[in-house]
This record gives sequence, structure tokens and C-alpha cells, in this order.
Amino acid sequence: MAKVGDIVRFLNDVGGGKVVRINGNMAYVADSDGFETPILIREIVVVQTAEQVAAAQPAPKAPLNTFKAASKADAPTPGSAPASAVAPVKLQNDVVDDADDLDTTETDYGDVLNVVLGFEPIEIQHLSNTAYECSLVNDSNYFLCFTMSTRSDDDEASKWNLYYAGTVEPNIQVSLGDLNPGDVALMDRIRVQAIAFKKDKTYKAQPIIDFETSVDTTKFFKLHCFKKNEYFDKPVLSFEIMRDGRQTSTVAPVKPATPAVVDTDQLRRAMQQKVRQDRRPAQPKFSKPKAAPGQPIEVDLHIDALIDNTNGLSSSAILNYQIDTFREVMDQNLRNHGQKIIFIHGKGEGVLRQALNKELKHRYKDCDVQDASFAQYGYGATQVTIK
Repeated sequence: MAKVGDIVRFLNDVGGGKVVRINGNMAYVADSDGFETPILIREIVVVQTAEQVAAAQPAPKAPLNTFKAASKADAPTPGSAPASAVAPVKLQNDVVDDADDLDTTETDYGDVLNVVLGFEPIEIQHLSNTAYECSLVNDSNYFLCFTMSTRSDDDEASKWNLYYAGTVEPNIQVSLGDLNPGDVALMDRIRVQAIAFKKDKTYKAQPIIDFETSVDTTKFFKLHCFKKNEYFDKPVLSFEIMRDGRQTSTVAPVKPATPAVVDTDQLRRAMQQKVRQDRRPAQPKFSKPKAAPGQPIEVDLHIDALIDNTNGLSSSAILNYQIDTFREVMDQNLRNHGQKIIFIHGKGEGVLRQALNKELKHRYKDCDVQDASFAQYGYGATQVTIK
């Protein structure tokens, strides 16, 4: 029996996530974008229990300034986790002082950075419960002193969990250790920061790497998302950090504002108007829809038709408000058998329409659903008939 906090997958549909609440025989599952999907408990399968998720939380991290130089034998080798690692946080200081003893033959193209992060399933035929080996490829003539951190979207924006810290040699693939399904479920974002350098020789300075990307964790459970590439012989889910010396994703720095000459009176009036608008709360315009006997109920779900002021509302908040309105209308009419309800959602990018279809498929699957009259509504409305 699923419970709040469990990581689950849908039995008869693609997707899954974390159970955030349970109401009767319905479970509400939040995906990586925070959108909740209601689904019958009997139609989900538990991938990771809440207890296992809690047990997989990162252990307290040792301060980075306590690193001690290790012997060359302690340095990580391709395909093996560092012996000094304590899961899930890996702290490893490869021996840069012994670089003279290492085979650091340079390649003709290696003065251009190519860095790739890969996740290889241990048992690719059992993606629902397998672990994943995390590896970093340093295809360059540079040493990389780097850290890898992860965080969940449920954490505060500034809070990261250190997963690995160390120095990787030139032209090598190094294993950073394994992740279990519980680790993956909490890995909504990855950040890799690195400095490139050479030992005992001159070199061209490379830009500091500060790579950050969002992760669709559902891809870890889809076989077609794992592919071979030039660095991995086996199928992996990979992230290119540097490609031909260019970073593929970055954390944009905050740029200082450029001074400009402005009309102070005009600026003051604009600021006063903005304050008045921000103080005015959103006023709902939506009221319980009514229809004459035998006539369909028409509900316009465009946000401008539901509330007077959308100031301060994010796109996700607007979508949730529209879905709540949809549910309210449906719940009010569930006993009115034969009642037709037309929800006007518009074409747009199709996000609202997809959300309505998901609700109708799982929460109101006993109702008849069809496109509303094309002549009257075009492609922008859905008709629901209460059975």
C-alpha cells in the first residue's frame, strides 16, 4: 500500500513521482515540475518507500579544507569508486604532486576542453530498481579540480548537496560512485564547478566551469533515454558540460545595472502606480456557472476570465488556479447525470489542455469527453458529459 513520501510509477501510464497526499483511494503524485496528478492507489507501484528515501539522504559532509594528500594508489581509476568515498558524498583529493609519475601524454586536440557526465544503469533491464554508476569524462590535456553537487526542487534554491569533490587527471574517465533510485529521485538539478590547469608546464588559461542543468528524473526509468556515444560503449544518460571548449549550460552572473539618465518625476509616478497595483489582491471573477435545464454549462478557463489581477502569479500558479476551477465545476455537477459542460481553454501551447486531459483520464474517467463544437469554439474547447 502506497503512502505519503513514497516514490512511485504509474502502472498503466507513463510517469510517476512522489506521493504528496492520499485521499481515500486516490493518491496525489507530484512530478518533477511540481504538478500533482490524482490517480487510483491500485494503479501505482512503489519504487522507493518513504523510509528508503529518508535513509538515502546525504550524510553530513566533511569540510573541504580538511583534505589530505593521498598516495597515488588512492587515486580513482576508471570504472571504480574512490576507496575513501563515503556515500553519497565522495571526497577525494587525487595526488597532483605525483603528476610527474603519471602518464600524462597529451593529445593534439586536448588543449580544448571536452567534459561529459554520464549515468550508466547497473541493470538496464530493471530500470525500476537498479542503481546507476556516475562517471566523469575529462577529454583534455588539463587536470580538473572539480565538485559535483545536486539538489531537489523541494530544497531552498541556495541549498546544494555535495556529491563528489576531487581532481581528475587528463584524458581519463573516472567513476564518481553509484546512485540508488532514491538518490536519483531527489536529483532535480546538477551543478559541476571546475578549474583546469597543467602541472609543471605553461598552459593556456581556460575559463572557470560553472555548469548547472535541470534533470528530468523520469528519464532514468525510460529505456530509450539511454544511448551509446563516443565516450561510453554501453548505453548511458549523459550531460555535456564542455563541448569543444564551450560550456553547454551556465549559471548566468548578475550583471550590474547600467546607469541611465531618467525623468525622476516620471519614475516616481510609475513606482507609485506599481505599488498600488501590487497591493491590490487578485479578485476572483469566477462564480458558480448555471445553465437552463437541458442546456450545457459553459466555463471559460482563460485566467483573465477567472480573476481580475494576475500580478505576482507565476505560470505554474496560474495553471493550478485553472485546474482548481475545473475541479470545482466538475465536483459540483458529478450528480447531474447527462449534464454537458463545455470548458474553454484555447489552443495556446496546449499546456492547459493536456492538464485537463490528464485530470479527465484519472479523476473523472467515467465521464464522456469530446471536442466541443468546432463551428462555435474552434479547437479551443472540450465538452464533458456527466454519466
